[in-house]
Amino acid sequence: EVQLVESGGGLVQEGGSLRLSCQASGFTFDELLIGWFRQRPGKEREGVSCISRRHGSTHYADSVKGRFTFSTDDAKNTMYLQMNDLKPEDSAVYYCAADPVRANVPALIACRGPYEFDNWGQGTQVTVSS
Repeated sequence: EVQLVESGGGLVQEGGSLRLSCQASGFTFDELLIGWFRQRPGKEREGVSCISRRHGSTHYADSVKGRFTFSTDDAKNTMYLQMNDLKPEDSAVYYCAADPVRANVPALIACRGPYEFDNWGQGTQVTVSS
């Protein structure tokens, strides 16, 4: 059984930082598609950052470039989203996703579509106050 458990969300002041964690069980991160997504009330889901291990590519949404960093600790089977210089516009529910995909799916396609992830974390709320 694949399981993704997220943590690290919370309330932070504008300009502050948070680090989200997503620990996986049931599979390892090697040769996986992995990603961080967020969804604001009344808005469509946005791909924040994705990594394609097999394709060897990484993608960041323009809105977070230079502020967010997607990293992994393969020994702990955990992925992280370091979020710096947070803005009120970053407030959203953040979700991690991971699929054991054999095809060479580029990270851009994983984040923007048409590829759709099957395995998702439960979501964690990030609220940035001004």
